[in-house]
Amino acid sequence: MMPVAFKKQLSPMLKDGFVLKRSVFQSCLELYPMAEWDLLMQKINKLNRFKKKNNDFIRRFTAGVKIVEIDSAGRLLVPKDLISFAGITKELVLSSAVNIIEIWDKNQYEKAIDDVAVDFADLAEEVMGFDNEADGVS
Repeated sequence: MMPVAFKKQLSPMLKDGFVLKRSVFQSCLELYPMAEWDLLMQKINKLNRFKKKNNDFIRRFTAGVKIVEIDSAGRLLVPKDLISFAGITKELVLSSAVNIIEIWDKNQYEKAIDDVAVDFADLAEEVMGFDNEADGVS
């Protein structure tokens, strides 16, 4: 069941549907609004499929991809193979990740957050700590 706040934020995208897939870096799922997925696929379609590395990446990246919809009651049916991949048991966490939503098993989410908490200050400085606007995003 999608929380009401998420459903309200996603309302403009509900009619187009979503893509649900395995995360590349974590044991969680990623829910893409169809428009975001289409943008990502435009980038991936530019890869030269005659390079084995690119072909292998595309195959693995799209493995288990499912097109899903949120029903009128706000429910999202997550296929069993994806539930198994993410290790989702009873409780889960929906986490906004800029343009997608991550779906985690609650215990795994808390562990992932705890694992990186110590290094987060260094990571934040490295990613966002630009000395001036010429060094990064303005």
